[in-house]
Amino acid sequence: MNYQETINWMFSQLPMYQTQGASAYKEDLTNTILLSKHLSHPERDLKCIHVAGTNGKGSTSHLLASVLQEASYKVGLYTSPHLKDYRERIKINGKEISEKFVCEFISKNKSFFEENQLSFFEMTVGLAFEYFKKEKTDINIIEVGMGGRLDSTNIINPLISVITNIGLDHTQFLGNTLEAIAFEKAGIIKNYTPIVIGEYTLETKNVFLNKAKETNSEIFFASELIEKTYPSALLGDYQIHNKKTVLQTIKVLQSQNKFKISEENIKNGFQKVIKNTGLQGRWQKLKENPKVICDTAHNLHGLKIVLNQIQNEKFEQLHIVLGVVNDKDLNEILPLFPKNAKYYFCKPNIPRGLDAELLQKTASKFELYGKVYNSVSNAYQEALGISSKKDFIYIGGSTFVVAEVL
Repeated sequence: MNYQETINWMFSQLPMYQTQGASAYKEDLTNTILLSKHLSHPERDLKCIHVAGTNGKGSTSHLLASVLQEASYKVGLYTSPHLKDYRERIKINGKEISEKFVCEFISKNKSFFEENQLSFFEMTVGLAFEYFKKEKTDINIIEVGMGGRLDSTNIINPLISVITNIGLDHTQFLGNTLEAIAFEKAGIIKNYTPIVIGEYTLETKNVFLNKAKETNSEIFFASELIEKTYPSALLGDYQIHNKKTVLQTIKVLQSQNKFKISEENIKNGFQKVIKNTGLQGRWQKLKENPKVICDTAHNLHGLKIVLNQIQNEKFEQLHIVLGVVNDKDLNEILPLFPKNAKYYFCKPNIPRGLDAELLQKTASKFELYGKVYNSVSNAYQEALGISSKKDFIYIGGSTFVVAEVL
């Protein structure tokens, strides 16, 4: 199979949370452990930093990778989901895995995948670990897909476990209280492994402290320990928390005496994070006059900060291109949105996308009004056509909406 055929097979043959939702979620790590054994345990040869959390995992992972690249290390970066091309998930020093490697890996192991009914995510994790091992990376930043305890990435023994924050998201899998979700995320914490916590609440702090005690692991609360940060190419207000988390993680890494990272490396890593890693969709400016911003925030915790940042912008009229996935709790997120905006309702082009007419109907209950469009692109073009130079256009609600305008 060529690259496109390989990717099509991966997407169509196997359950995948990104397009299917609940049916792709596995209740244990049996398949991942089986795959690891089949591949001769590539993860055992990797030095890793493991990053979990409700929001900020991607930004934190990319910032860490960028700083380590600036310190001249060969850095593997594993993240999800991708925006445009599957290969965005697996990079070394900002360069995506080759199409050839993806095709050969799938071709070589296809019968094993089919025989054991491995999920899209399990296969991808195996591919990443195999690739990083073959390429002899110095260090790897591994972002958790969802949760932590039962996530396919959770077969690694990292140098540091990082948890950015805890919010109510994916509650159908992870539990509907902050404590329950914190317990799932804390599942990445291993014995005698330092833990960095980005943000915490009264409900979650004890979960982390208990896990640290149980695993004999030193714990660091970045929000309490880091005061000064550096400017970054990532401009969202929420990045302040991610930057503190990264700075604390780097401090712990430096204390292990395994990596030499200077203050200059950190400053440059923050400033060059987009150039070094290719990160997209975080308060990303697509246009000026009218100012167009897209952002992948998609849950209560993330949207609250982004929508607050919009209110601090200067504009004559606010236009919001909005689409969501069908498991989103609209009664939770829609009250956050401003009533004085013009809305352009659309459905992201994936099976899990919520019907735009249903979104419009529910939004009207919260006095959010606008028209329905048959694609994200049409909604965006209409907003551009109507806007004056002094207006502001925001595109969001889902990672998949953002992917369609990039």
